Amino acid sequence: MMIKRRIGALFYHAVAKKLPPSYSGIKIGQTAFRRFCGKLMLKKCGKKVNIEKNAVFSRKVSLGDYSGLGVNSKIYGTCTIGNYVMMGEDVTVITRNHKHERSDIPMMHQGFEEERPVVIGNDVWIGDRVVILAGVEIGDGCIIGAGSVVTKSIPPYSIAAGVPARIIKSRIIGDNN
Repeated sequence: MMIKRRIGALFYHAVAKKLPPSYSGIKIGQTAFRRFCGKLMLKKCGKKVNIEKNAVFSRKVSLGDYSGLGVNSKIYGTCTIGNYVMMGEDVTVITRNHKHERSDIPMMHQGFEEERPVVIGNDVWIGDRVVILAGVEIGDGCIIGAGSVVTKSIPPYSIAAGVPARIIKSRIIGDNN
């Protein structure tokens, strides 16, 4: 298992990561090759996934069927991504933070907090340059507006945007949010 992951990582970082994005006019099998590497590297990798150019991700990522990691996305630590998730460019998912409780010790010497996994539900659209912080759960059917910083969990079928992200509308017909 570990050898398989290392081979996948070698192929991905040496070649696949640098190939053109899927939407470029150049079609040389880059989507299929990155998907192949993802299947070797990731904790779980569904069918027909799309891992875009320059995506950086932990081997603790689970990527559901028909979901994608956007161009230049960065996913650090444990993250579960459901099925049919669209992710824009430059999305960052952070699952732990630096400790900072003490003022008598520089923060860089205080270590890290415990990891808090991120969960992204099914049929979610995450816009460009979104940052998702540790412990957040994004419910099924959500839309997260470009440039948002998601600091708290977002309930299903919500549209959220801003810094920090706030619910601006519900996708449920008849809901007045």
